[in-house]
Amino acid sequence: MQKKLLAILCGTPLLLAPLWSQAATDLPPNGKTELGAVEEVCSNFTDPEWRKAQVIDGVEIQESLLCNPDNPAEIAAFVKGTNNISMDTLMQTQLAADAITVSDDMDGDGDPDKYIIRLEVAELNGHSPDMKDPTTTFDIAPGIQPTFWVFAPKTRDMSTLSLYEPIANPLLRAPSPVIRVEQGDIVWLVLENTHYLPHSIHLHGIDHPYMDHSGSGNDGVGQTSAMDVMPGQKKTYVIKPRQPGTMYYHCHVQPHVHIPMGLQGMFVIEENRPNNWPQVFNVGAGQVRHPSVGVLEKYNWEYDLHYQSADKELHEMARSANDPRLIAKKLNLDYDVTDAKDDYFMLNGRAFPYTLRESLIVLEQDQKVKLRVYNGTQETIAVHLHGHKPTSTHYDGVDNGPNSYITRDVHGLTPAQRLDLELSGVDDGLHSFGEGVWMFHDHVEKAFTTDGVGEGGDISLVVYKKFLNDKGIPSLHGMSLAPYFTKEFWQKKYPVWQDLDAWHSLGFPDVKAGYQPAKKAVQIVQPSSVPTSASPAAVPSSSAQTAATAAAQEESSVFGKLIFGLLLGLLSYWAVIKREWLLGMVRKLVKNNLGN
Repeated sequence: MQKKLLAILCGTPLLLAPLWSQAATDLPPNGKTELGAVEEVCSNFTDPEWRKAQVIDGVEIQESLLCNPDNPAEIAAFVKGTNNISMDTLMQTQLAADAITVSDDMDGDGDPDKYIIRLEVAELNGHSPDMKDPTTTFDIAPGIQPTFWVFAPKTRDMSTLSLYEPIANPLLRAPSPVIRVEQGDIVWLVLENTHYLPHSIHLHGIDHPYMDHSGSGNDGVGQTSAMDVMPGQKKTYVIKPRQPGTMYYHCHVQPHVHIPMGLQGMFVIEENRPNNWPQVFNVGAGQVRHPSVGVLEKYNWEYDLHYQSADKELHEMARSANDPRLIAKKLNLDYDVTDAKDDYFMLNGRAFPYTLRESLIVLEQDQKVKLRVYNGTQETIAVHLHGHKPTSTHYDGVDNGPNSYITRDVHGLTPAQRLDLELSGVDDGLHSFGEGVWMFHDHVEKAFTTDGVGEGGDISLVVYKKFLNDKGIPSLHGMSLAPYFTKEFWQKKYPVWQDLDAWHSLGFPDVKAGYQPAKKAVQIVQPSSVPTSASPAAVPSSSAQTAATAAAQEESSVFGKLIFGLLLGLLSYWAVIKREWLLGMVRKLVKNNLGN
């Protein structure tokens, strides 16, 4: 009985071997997915002169080595005010003449102390009855266009680049602009509601009175302070902030919807210094090209980092109708934020790879950079910089003294929190590991995906200056970034590892190849003629004959394999039964060979 059992155990694998062989060799071959149109990493659209350090109307503007630097004329207007620059400079911008009014050096220290700042509300990737595709478009990555509502500096021109280009003009973009004023300044923040829904401005963490001098509410909360600003109306918020720090502002109308829709931005109160002219707007965040006097006392560069996320369901719902009543119903009643799941993760309004164009942190060895980080997402973020351990100096705009400073490579922020970081280029193995191109990102893993596709999300780079070319493109030594600059990649049509080797071994299988190595081609003999009276159903088509013949061959092939396996099994059974005789024969042969 034991001998029979052993024979069965040995023979069964041999019986199945032909079928296993068939399963292993009938896999389709590797396919080759062609890339779609690959965008340039950095186009020639931007004037290279914009990258240079320069002085416009007395405003010193730092160089920007990025692919998409800010318009220097706009920076001059942001610093001096639209009322204090030349008409030629103003005409190089799209700002309204009263976008920023700067005046009154009341304390005699050489800088203005009264600011009137005007904001509008714009919609990006919105719905228009005149066209099928979104209008006033703003892509966060190739082909990715969630709808946003944003605060924007007051403009005098079209919302798009032209009548024929639906792309949003550069002043209208996510995130809402960073606003900067000086400690002790009198600031009138005027909201001109150009949108179709009510909005407000709440000055989060910013020193401001509950009521203004006119007796109107000043906190931006409809339930406690002042009525929401209806479409076509305007409201002025008055502040004189006594404490410096990194704060933020946001709409407080249906905030569970309006804040994630994009009505949020950083608000920085700079320390008071003589002859201090802050850059009032930093559109799109990123590099501050005219840092304040207080910042330049300690740092070489300054960057604003605004982290943001978006639920695709919400942002598509916002463009599902043209009737404001229907949109209000969908967003305020039908949308349930407790079931929300974010799909897009952005840094300064863009997702990788577009972050490489405008959200790089440029550093030089032994330099120091000030980073102002704001968590505008709906969850905790964990900001991690490769190759560096920055030091946190301020939480929510408050400097609690050097004893509270923490140096680490992951910094956590809960929603709405702000963190000031000191990034050092001192190569000591602690603050910096040395020069190079180093990634940084939110280390919550889903944050480096875009609609579930990686790598995307809020990934960007710390790049040492020597690793940048004259167009702001870093010198990389890894895999090609070309797939990331195609729409097909984000549409999940391209395998990310396909071209790592010449055989495309990690691409998609070519299921259309009809690869059948176990089958031989069969010549199909077509009838020489078909009776004209035959009906179409009575005459087999060429494809039907091919399929029938292939099926017959498949059946014959399987039967043959079973017979072959059975014979192998019987041979194995006989070998086990006669193993003693076989072993004796082997010993005899070996002995005879050795004797010879």
